[in-house]
Amino acid sequence: MAKKLTGLGKGLDALFPTNLDRDEVLKTDRAGVREIFIEFISPKSNQPRTLFDNEKIEQLSYSIKQHGILQPLVLVEIGLDSYVIVAGERRYRAAKIAGLTKVPAVVRTANELEQLEIALVENIQREDLSPLEQAAGIKRLYDEFGQSYQQIAKRLGKAESTVVNLSRLMQLPEKYQEALRQSQITEGHARSLLSLNNDPEAQEVLFANILNKHWNVRQAEIFVNSYKKNPDQSEKAVNKTMQETPQSKILAKKLNRMVRIKRTAKGGTLNISFQDDNDLEKLLKSLT
Repeated sequence: MAKKLTGLGKGLDALFPTNLDRDEVLKTDRAGVREIFIEFISPKSNQPRTLFDNEKIEQLSYSIKQHGILQPLVLVEIGLDSYVIVAGERRYRAAKIAGLTKVPAVVRTANELEQLEIALVENIQREDLSPLEQAAGIKRLYDEFGQSYQQIAKRLGKAESTVVNLSRLMQLPEKYQEALRQSQITEGHARSLLSLNNDPEAQEVLFANILNKHWNVRQAEIFVNSYKKNPDQSEKAVNKTMQETPQSKILAKKLNRMVRIKRTAKGGTLNISFQDDNDLEKLLKSLT
């Protein structure tokens, strides 16, 4: 069994065992690349991705005609002149459309890939991995080892929805991924930002409010839901939740003044209004 790694901050390297060189197992540089006849290659039978965007495959085919295949496929040899795709089915499909008879490929043994897969599963299960490090490992199991999210969830002992949500974090723009790495935002914040991926402007407004106004996850979710219904009222909807709570109403009645409670990921703030210095003195006396 592959040895577990320790330590954070190593990015994807933290997901691979010390006795296996990632680049040696799934090498995609030009060293060790072989030209394999395309007729000898078959897609993986349990490929989780069953639908491919034909338009994007056509675009990739055109690029291959112009520039060739820049990233070799990764294959496993299963018999004489018989290979199965581990990584690169889109390139394979596009190459066939482009009329190529051979494709560049790195051929690995089943044992090498099995060791790497075991190492990935073990290391994703580590408690000290960040959400993005877990997401990167899940993405590799999905893309390069042909496992469905259901299979990954079962192997990791997680709910399938958890696995899917983690993997989607890799779709965040790099700016927000970096904020998550630096703990400026939480995984919950990241999911709210992700739901606005098609609206970068709204995404930036939400991000700024999370940082500057210390919005918690619930407030971020309220903003997203309100924005999708009425963009002009989204921030007001959040402000309302900051102003009116059962606790603030109790305090407001007791102190006979406006009270606002603003919750954050680390607690919150209590805002009690007063009219002037004399009113402040009255407030202090009522609190002491």
